[in-house]
Amino acid sequence: MIRALLIDAANTLIHKPDLWSRMHGVIVHHGYSVDAGKLKHAHKMLSESTLFPDRTDADFYRLFNTELLFAVGIIPHAELLEDLFKACSYLPWKVFEDVEGLEKNQLPISVLSNFNTGLAPLLKGLLAFELAYVISSEEEQLRKPNVEFYHYALNKLGLQGEEVLYIGDSLKLDIEPAQRLGIHAYLMDRDLFYPAFKNRIISFHEVPSLLHTLNAK
Repeated sequence: MIRALLIDAANTLIHKPDLWSRMHGVIVHHGYSVDAGKLKHAHKMLSESTLFPDRTDADFYRLFNTELLFAVGIIPHAELLEDLFKACSYLPWKVFEDVEGLEKNQLPISVLSNFNTGLAPLLKGLLAFELAYVISSEEEQLRKPNVEFYHYALNKLGLQGEEVLYIGDSLKLDIEPAQRLGIHAYLMDRDLFYPAFKNRIISFHEVPSLLHTLNAK
């Protein structure tokens, strides 16, 4: 029986919707032709293999964007990297529209995320429902994909793995380590990047039926 929901934050509950148009606009302004969908896919694949710090800075994003540009067939240069950073840094976080699918949920919802200590107040200002716990990597000095981070969350919730439904957007950081503890882990795949992966959803509106299916087993 599922007794609680545990959810990732960045790019699962919240995102920066202006990021893609800003990034694509800068690249086009510099005279390059890149499909926006391919750019987003390359960003996702690079994010899977990159260790993001709890607090990012200009140096981190210059390195990340260097690799991203190479991945879409562009040789990076200083002016392009600087313009990308200026256009894409400090954009506001917003909730995904489908998060409303969680508002009538009767189970306690907590968040487990690689994020800085500002996560709890950020989510409080964005979400229309209360969270039981907000567990951030900077605060606990543990981070995904370390399975101990998930073990800590289970202890915080006072539950066993099989009593928790966890939803995150990364196979590497979210799904694989959670599954190792017996947690019911499902991938949030709004962009359909992982069609071959079985345990995935594309919207939080699927959660009620998913809970019904899991609880019927």
